Amino acid sequence: MNSAVVILIAAAIYLSMYFAYGKSLQNKVVRADPNRPTPAHRLYDGVDYVPAHPLVLYGHHFASIAGAGPITGPAIAMAWGWLPGLIWVWFGNVFIGAVHDYLSLMSSVRYDGKSVQWIAGKLMSKRTGVSFEVYIWFTLLLVVAAFVAVTAQLLTTTPEAATATLLFLGVAVIFGWLLYKMKMEFKLATLVGLILLVISVWLGLKYPLVFVEGQTKLNSAAYTTAYHYWNIILMVYIIIAASLPVWILLQPRDYLNAYILWFGLIFGGIALLFLAKNFTAPAYTTWSANVITGVTNEGSKAVASPFWPTIPLIIACGSLSGFHSLVGSGTSSKQLDNEIHGLLVGYGGMFTEGFLSTVVITSIAIYGVQLTGLQPDQWGLHYIEKGGLGTFIGSYAKAVSEFYGVSETFGKTFATLWVSAFTLTSLDTATRLGRFAWEELFGMVADTSKGAMKFITNKWVASLIIAGLGTYLAWGASYKVIWPAFSAMNQMLASIALMTGALWAAKVQRAGSWSWVILIPALFLWITVTAAMVWYIIYVPMVGRYLIAVKGALVVSLLLNLLLIWDFWVAWKRPEKEYAASAA
Repeated sequence: MNSAVVILIAAAIYLSMYFAYGKSLQNKVVRADPNRPTPAHRLYDGVDYVPAHPLVLYGHHFASIAGAGPITGPAIAMAWGWLPGLIWVWFGNVFIGAVHDYLSLMSSVRYDGKSVQWIAGKLMSKRTGVSFEVYIWFTLLLVVAAFVAVTAQLLTTTPEAATATLLFLGVAVIFGWLLYKMKMEFKLATLVGLILLVISVWLGLKYPLVFVEGQTKLNSAAYTTAYHYWNIILMVYIIIAASLPVWILLQPRDYLNAYILWFGLIFGGIALLFLAKNFTAPAYTTWSANVITGVTNEGSKAVASPFWPTIPLIIACGSLSGFHSLVGSGTSSKQLDNEIHGLLVGYGGMFTEGFLSTVVITSIAIYGVQLTGLQPDQWGLHYIEKGGLGTFIGSYAKAVSEFYGVSETFGKTFATLWVSAFTLTSLDTATRLGRFAWEELFGMVADTSKGAMKFITNKWVASLIIAGLGTYLAWGASYKVIWPAFSAMNQMLASIALMTGALWAAKVQRAGSWSWVILIPALFLWITVTAAMVWYIIYVPMVGRYLIAVKGALVVSLLLNLLLIWDFWVAWKRPEKEYAASAA
């Protein structure tokens, strides 16, 4: 296979399905109305409900949903070969992921920007809402843990990106101040922000942030010390970022981040397209490659992992992701200026992410053999030991170096900055959403305006709890250990959120046969992820605190999952007339 062919096929799939399938969902299911006021206008509060320019909101949404998921998952899944992962990414994007994201966003817009779990509670039962809320909070805890681990590793091993990343936070605050307080014209403020962004990258290359000499060598004592420093820095950062009004940091940082992300996609996509290089990695290795990693008393250990049902435990956001429903119904729905913008933000954001995963798989398929030193016949058993996120960064650096003539050091630094831009946005968005879930959960069972309840639901306290526990889980673990557990809960969340979307389409929107087009993929995903969670609990070794934190969370989630599917079935059987009062 050739890289140019894969890039062109991906572009054709995404463009055609956006204008065919996406537009049909907009017109036949959601029936978007440009004249209907959105919650951002009706409930404006200057903190969470703030109408945003469609490109700003697309930037925030895309940067928040992407995280490290569309890069890390496909990079690990290469152990099965490049073809199985690519098929799962494209299939998941078109039939599950983009539909899920768009409906989560728009159903929330119709319910005053309420969360998907609140909508599930309204359409099914109060018990469903509480169970879903608990499930989501635990899912977000693992999101924080996984992304703290990934980000800390990236910034420890590439100090140039660390400097640029910290400087960029200051640039985002300046951009937000110019745009919202100084009322500077949008294009001029964007230009100032981009110039400062380029200066940040240049300063990062010139003044790398090194905490301990030798920290770039993975698993060394210096690496561990620097990694822990970054754990603490990231914890403090996400507590602050998740508690501030969105216009100070979240909106401007995500908008400027989107330029890094778009540039990285176009920069790498063009290189891969015109280099038109043949793949050297195997298309397919074995059905049960060593992919999913557990923990024994002797250290990390990968186990033979059947492609089905375990693929959703590895490829999460690049194909589909429940976390997206939390972003869509948590922050994006409160900032949507016009219902027509929803297709670009929700549906287009997912396709952009899928294209990113395509670039990741293509890069490693070209350069992975060279970088890992593995022969194709060793790939299925040993790729997990040498491949992963670092393999993608190295592959991307080689591609842009070969095509543009820049140094591989520059390519590696930019790729790391690119990835860390994704992970940081997801980190603080996940913490903010965890705060929302915590506040909503206590609000369901008690009056949160007085005494101890008022303290425990305070935004700073709620942010500290999820950030602190997430950092504790990330403290001594490789992201390869946390990743499958996070993905399991994340993908199960996607199936439940999509069922909620199907229920909304069938009973409230009365979308007819389109409701089944939504429900059937949701049920397929539910069966797949439930089987994968049972497989994980039985076969993946886990000791110490991870036995309790990871497997314990999965067992609780599996039980909640059974309760939620029962509540859904009861709700699905109710006649449409019982939902008349639920129409928004």
